[in-house]
Amino acid sequence: MKIGFCICGSFCMHKKALCAMERLAMKYELVPVLSERAAGTDTRFGTHSELIENVTRICGRPPLTTVEETEPLGPFEPLDLLLICPCTGNTLSKLASGVSDTSVTLAAKATLRADRPVLIALCSNDALGANLANIGALLNRKNFYFVPMYMDDKEKKPHSLVSDMTLLETCIENAVGGVEIRPVFFSR
Repeated sequence: MKIGFCICGSFCMHKKALCAMERLAMKYELVPVLSERAAGTDTRFGTHSELIENVTRICGRPPLTTVEETEPLGPFEPLDLLLICPCTGNTLSKLASGVSDTSVTLAAKATLRADRPVLIALCSNDALGANLANIGALLNRKNFYFVPMYMDDKEKKPHSLVSDMTLLETCIENAVGGVEIRPVFFSR
């Protein structure tokens, strides 16, 4: 199976995303896609060049990082599934609104155009705030699936949700079969 693996700018989750990418690369062919922000921003969690180097090493190919590079994913390099891990609240809101102006959102549009699933591993400090409506909108749309989420810090971040990365492989298999794991929200 060929899976697009998108990484957005939820920088604190990049280490977990790379660990998940390593696990999935043992089983699937991965086509890496980095958001423009992830591909070009240095943070306290690491540099953009380290991220690109790690993604290239894991996937055996450099990541797609622009709209122009991701556009062929639909017609010329179809994917069986697109995984956005981590998906930021910003990217989630664009997907819910049908905006495809970034490498990741255009990769999603290309995948949906081919009638294939888009699996979202949301990690957002505002998931239970303004982005809750976007989660609801995408739960009601064909070919969008979510990795189950939980509150990572109820006291300090009462609106924050993160996806359970240990469920990625199960969610991939289910989404390809047209099934979403429920409940989407759970308590830890």
